[in-house]
Amino acid sequence: MSEANPQPTAAVADAGEPVAATHPFTEFWSSFRENRAALAGMLVIATIFAVAVLADVLAPHSPIEQFRDAVLQPPAWQDGGSWRFLLGTDDVGRDILSRIIHGARLSMFIGVIVVTLSLAVGLLLGLFAGFLRGPVDVAIMRLMDVMLSIPSLLLAVVVVAILGPGLFNAMLAIAIVYLPHYVRLTRAAVITERSKDYVTASRLAGAGTWRQMFITVLPNCLAPLIVQATLSFSNAVLDAAALGFLGLGAQPPTPEWGSMLADARQYVLEAWWVVTFPGLAILITVLAFNLMGDGLRDALDPKLKR
Repeated sequence: MSEANPQPTAAVADAGEPVAATHPFTEFWSSFRENRAALAGMLVIATIFAVAVLADVLAPHSPIEQFRDAVLQPPAWQDGGSWRFLLGTDDVGRDILSRIIHGARLSMFIGVIVVTLSLAVGLLLGLFAGFLRGPVDVAIMRLMDVMLSIPSLLLAVVVVAILGPGLFNAMLAIAIVYLPHYVRLTRAAVITERSKDYVTASRLAGAGTWRQMFITVLPNCLAPLIVQATLSFSNAVLDAAALGFLGLGAQPPTPEWGSMLADARQYVLEAWWVVTFPGLAILITVLAFNLMGDGLRDALDPKLKR
């Protein structure tokens, strides 16, 4: 009767030991890697970025070099094709594979610039609207409502028509189109965070408005913005291709996927490869970013974690 049971004692000792905290990145990666589609999208995006960086090394020819003896040559595996031009040539004898590889660099550059511009300006306007409230909030949000009432592609076309066709103007137009999404998202996150105890404690400790905005609140609003930036990247590539197709984006002979489609419209029936491969490049890139964006949303939002 006097013998003690050692098992409960061990259990109590184990229960009393401090549990090591999980690193936030470890928790994020553990949740993200469960989504196989998101992982596949991330690998495709990494490959596209690698191709964009190494375009000068990987491309077999110059993207603007014309081979007059090989106009509209089919891909290498089709009758009449040559391994010199793996994916064939276009209507002026330029290598399609080389133009797609260099087009990847241009598309990634467009995505980075557009997302950076719209995210930076949207963060500032959203923080001002969420913190200052009153007339400032009303003025900013009514302007964003007006911009959202216009179809995005139409608004981009209007901006480019005012500024003039060109790659930089197209990027600026797309950044303006995506601006309201970041402003509204930032404002909603700021309003939610301002009501929490840690913000009140920061205010009582003497933190000024600027410190609360950029040091206290902003880091806790980044999760939805990261997801939105990823999805906006794919939309930026798609909209840049649309503007290029309309002749308002990158101008010939710049190797841009949308302008490649526009140049090949009249050869759809007789030379399928001049349209198919640039279209597949756009499809794969946009799909990969959307898949990764869905995975980021699931991993960063606690309510969506499985």
